[in-house]
Amino acid sequence: MAASLYLAAGKATDSVTHGFLPAAARLGLDVVLLTDRPAAHAGAAGRVVECDVSDFRDIIARVEGEPAGIFSNSDFLQAPAALAAAYFGLPGKDWRAATRAKNKALMRRHLAALDPVFSSDAFDVPPDAPYPLVLKPREGVASEDVFLVHDARELRARRDEIAARRDDPLVAEEYLPGRLHTLETLGDGRELRVLGSYRTTLSPPPFFVEERLEWAPPPPETPQVLAQLDALGVGFGACHTEFVVHEGRARIIEVNYRLIGDHCDFLLADLLGIPLFERILGVHLGEPLGFDVPAVEGHAVAEAVIADRAGVLRAAPGPMELHDGDVRLAYRPQRAVGDSVALTRTNRDYLGTVRAIGPAQDEVEAALARFRSAHDWTIA
Repeated sequence: MAASLYLAAGKATDSVTHGFLPAAARLGLDVVLLTDRPAAHAGAAGRVVECDVSDFRDIIARVEGEPAGIFSNSDFLQAPAALAAAYFGLPGKDWRAATRAKNKALMRRHLAALDPVFSSDAFDVPPDAPYPLVLKPREGVASEDVFLVHDARELRARRDEIAARRDDPLVAEEYLPGRLHTLETLGDGRELRVLGSYRTTLSPPPFFVEERLEWAPPPPETPQVLAQLDALGVGFGACHTEFVVHEGRARIIEVNYRLIGDHCDFLLADLLGIPLFERILGVHLGEPLGFDVPAVEGHAVAEAVIADRAGVLRAAPGPMELHDGDVRLAYRPQRAVGDSVALTRTNRDYLGTVRAIGPAQDEVEAALARFRSAHDWTIA
């Protein structure tokens, strides 16, 4: 009988559908997908079981027999999955570290000795707060409802606007200037490997939409980030950390205790030339890392195609892979023709992502430009 992997998921994502589920099949695992949205995962490989995946007790109740592993790639489900794994004595993340990573107020409090950053409940910001501030949901994702505010009046206006849409807690944090980077890591609980790093280009303020990520060597300040991750207790499985570097100092923006998304995970796997999704599942099955991170040569970019207006997507290319000279290109849509598009000024405005890998920056940029000019994304 095949070993059983219980995978907890919320909404359907390409990372799970086209990454982790096929990887589990290649590993010969019997997958049970636990989800509170079974209709969204109809047709997924493996058995789909309805479950309140936000509650570790319900995850535990749905597990039958002796599971080989319990895993999630969702921001929101790391702590419940970690608690369920601990219940069965399986390898997993420390639920406390997962909670600290997800809750931005707890993260700031825990890192205060290493890197003090002003952070406050958005409804209780003191008069002497160091404006400008970044207003954001305490446990938000995808740059949703994240705004740069310059004074108390603007803070109140934005806060009330967000509160009318959602009722979860908001925080106001000190704005951290600098060049934005990511750090991609993988650990087995004994050692932590740096897989690589991206430089991130953001939209103009007051919004924080991630427009493109370029592969780049981890900056010299990376050990500062690793020290902060260690302080948080991050060291098992995949982790995607966003940080800025300014005047020799690395400061964490947020820690996403799962694999990077928005198709940069597929770019990372292609760049490294390793079965990345299998490696991540492997540590959750108790396997050691057991590999050296390959050196990467050349240039790579993941560039989002972003909606510039609201409406209905009338025309857009489908998924494809092609070569343009020495550049490998891949496009994966995130919206289908016929979908309604609401302009949110967040990462939810992505229509799709183009990935490009080539020997040099100029060749990659030229191939990207040709690809975008050859295809239409029409919203009307």
